[in-house]
Parts: sequence; C-alpha cells; structure tokens
Amino acid sequence: MDHNSYSDSYIRGILNTVKTIAMVGASEKENRPSYFAFKYLLERGYKMIPVNPGQAGHTMLGQRIYARLADIAEPVDMVDIFRASKYALPIVQEALTLKPRPQVIWMQLGVRSNEAAALAEANGLKVVMNRCPKIEYGRLSSEIAWLGVNTRTLSSKRAPIGGVQRMSLNRTSAPGGVTAAADRVQREERDR
Repeated sequence: MDHNSYSDSYIRGILNTVKTIAMVGASEKENRPSYFAFKYLLERGYKMIPVNPGQAGHTMLGQRIYARLADIAEPVDMVDIFRASKYALPIVQEALTLKPRPQVIWMQLGVRSNEAAALAEANGLKVVMNRCPKIEYGRLSSEIAWLGVNTRTLSSKRAPIGGVQRMSLNRTSAPGGVTAAADRVQREERDR
C-alpha cells in the first residue's frame, strides 16, 4: 500500500468501523497534542484507552491509564501510536500479541515506520501513517468547517458542542475556499 496518500474511503472506513482505540503515548497533561486528540475522539463516542507507563494507574478524562497494551483486558480495534517513529515497531510487535488482534495500526502526524507498517500489514492489519484521526474525523465529517475553520469566519465564541457527538463520516468533504496560495499549490502538484 502507498503510505504517502490514503483515499477518503479508506480513512472513512476505518473511522466508521473502529469503536475502541488504545492511544499509546496519551498524556494527561492538558497542553499536549495527545490530550486534545484523545478528548476529541472520546467526545465523538469512541471508547478511548490511554496507554502510558509513566502515568499508569492514573486516570485521564475518567479513563484508566494502562502501562502497556498487554494490560488492557478488553479487545482493542485500533492502536493509535502517539510516540516517536523509533517506537512504532515495538508497539506493533506488542499489538500483534493481543487476543484478539486490533484491526488497525494508526501512526500520528510525524510518525512513520515502514518496517512497522510492513509487519502490521503482513499480519492482516490496516495501517495509516503520518495522519491524525482527530483531524481526519473533522475533515471527513465536515465538522472542521462547522466550527469556523476554513469558512473565512472567525469568532471568539465557543462552538455549541456538548456531550457525546458523532458526526456522519458518510458525506463527501467540501473543498476549501479558493486562495492564491491554494491555487499555487495545486499548480505545483499538477506540474510534478
């Protein structure tokens, strides 16, 4: 599989089918990107399980933090790797020991390991690298536009989202507005 680009249907299929996500490298520190992504996915109805050996035994947004994947007693559909690329292979190796195995290995933005991806795919798992499920969910559900991003409307008012809210991922994403920068990037991509 080409891990430089993924079709919307591939990403949408994953986000529509997984229900339980173990986030390896989740941090209970509110200023960390893993915290934002964890909270966002939890609010969208996914069962989120934080994994971080340094914070094991604590709770994060009401969810018990585990030291490692093997400590989780319930089945996990997706392992979201929020660690440096050099840790991806050992995490995939541990994920493959789970019974049942997860369906998906997802490596966050900046995380790429061709070796880990090859091992996961050789064992029948789907793989996504260098992407964020929070961003992909927002993009595919058009929620990003609903919240004021890419609408050319800025507001200091908090968006009216409360409780668990799961948006439909089964619609086509609308392209953003036309700008000189967007036109230039499209021309450069066509000319490659």
